[in-house]
Amino acid sequence: MTLNTIKRVGVIASIVLASGILIHAVKTDPTTPGIEYKYPIEIDFAGEKAPLHIADVQERFDRELLVNANLHATTLLILKRANRAFPIIEPILKKNGVPDDFKYLAVIESGLVNVVSPAGARGVWQFMPETGKQMGLEVNDIVDERYHLEKSTEAACKYLIEAKNKFGSWTLAAAAYNGGSGGVNKQITFQGVTNYYDLLLTEETSRYVFRILALKEIMQNPAKYNFTVQPNEMYPLIPTKKVDVDTTVEDLAVFAKDQGINYKILKIHNPWMRDRKLNVAPGKKYTVEIPLQGY
Repeated sequence: MTLNTIKRVGVIASIVLASGILIHAVKTDPTTPGIEYKYPIEIDFAGEKAPLHIADVQERFDRELLVNANLHATTLLILKRANRAFPIIEPILKKNGVPDDFKYLAVIESGLVNVVSPAGARGVWQFMPETGKQMGLEVNDIVDERYHLEKSTEAACKYLIEAKNKFGSWTLAAAAYNGGSGGVNKQITFQGVTNYYDLLLTEETSRYVFRILALKEIMQNPAKYNFTVQPNEMYPLIPTKKVDVDTTVEDLAVFAKDQGINYKILKIHNPWMRDRKLNVAPGKKYTVEIPLQGY
């Protein structure tokens, strides 16, 4: 046997060995002894079980789980931000009778930061201007409460409760949050089915609930998907004091200094203030948050 032949045999053997390891690593049959079943056998959204026994449902969930588990930096940032955002979101959901799982809807909408979509949706809950107004938010060039986490969470609860009452399930309420109540209702009427998992919807809405389920699974079991964040690496929820403002503030930079902070910090904690000033109509009052520590 020549040296080249020996090398070729060695390479082939290495490939076969590696293939065997990879096949073993991704084996997903929970009944096979000695093989860890990495992916969940069952999962629910807001207490409504996802029918993973249906082939396309299992595959769609698997897709979102694989994609998000491998978006390492993005998912790691979400885990860190949740430490700051969830303590605000969770009690508002609970107060309004909206299942806790809807905090993961906020995760997939925005990554728990105030983003702007190409269509013009804004904030953690990604409200379009008119929808935000319909849900009771003030939206203009000076004040945009889509950026106000507490108030936008209240608005999201209102929308979701209305959708749940209309469609009869929290899963369809979540789908309607993405695809619109009118769009989802149109497909229910046309297709003659009333279950999200039985509906053929647009690509985005078809993936929507599965993204929520994937982030729920990963965020509840981060170590299982190789995400480890130490407590001191989490982004903290900085305590603030609330200052009521009932007269127009012409210069927010001066106002910030009067409060012992600077303009940047004022805007970080009050992103709903969209200008350099704050107009306050007669009889109106705004509550501004001023951090007590961390700066």
